[in-house]
Amino acid sequence: MKTILCYGDSNTWGYSPSTQNRYGRDERWPGVLRNELGADYLIIEEGLGGRTTVWDDPIEGIHKNGKTYLLPCLESHQPLDLVIVLLGTNDLKYRFSVGPFDIAQGAGVLVQVIQKSETGPHEKAPPVLLLAPPPVEKLAGTEFEEMFTSAEEKSRKFSREYRRVAEESGCQFLDTAEVIVSSKLDAIHWDVEEHRKLGKAVAARVRKIFPK
Repeated sequence: MKTILCYGDSNTWGYSPSTQNRYGRDERWPGVLRNELGADYLIIEEGLGGRTTVWDDPIEGIHKNGKTYLLPCLESHQPLDLVIVLLGTNDLKYRFSVGPFDIAQGAGVLVQVIQKSETGPHEKAPPVLLLAPPPVEKLAGTEFEEMFTSAEEKSRKFSREYRRVAEESGCQFLDTAEVIVSSKLDAIHWDVEEHRKLGKAVAARVRKIFPK
């Protein structure tokens, strides 16, 4: 059995923009991934609302820093056959004042933590699949308009910057913008159909990483 860790934010946790509750186990994208891959795979869901790549959040708390919890998370679930990283959207919050280059670099730091760990099989580093978050949609009139000021333009550069980081790090890469769009309801989170699309797309990539 292969063990895959999905490390992300509220979109990995499964936040629904319509109900503001959590999608069901089979609705959120890691659940779709689990069902697509079948019994030969164990999918570990590690989604946390507000999680950043490497930044301490002065308002929501330092525990939102994705780097702080990553290594303990890896060690608690080892041995891991693959780690999927999908973070960066929360870095767009105006309070952090960082651009797409630095956000992608933050994601790259997480990739390096994983690649330097001994949390894969035989105490080697597990491979990494880095996912670039989809662009933020139109924020005007949403509850996140002020919190994510200027995020739309920055997020449109995620594809290019994350691809660069993946190439520099030598890890696997998937651009979610080619698969899904953020919800028109709040511009940040994803409708259930987008979770389904992403879960299927990630499953297809995993099958290429672990061909039978």
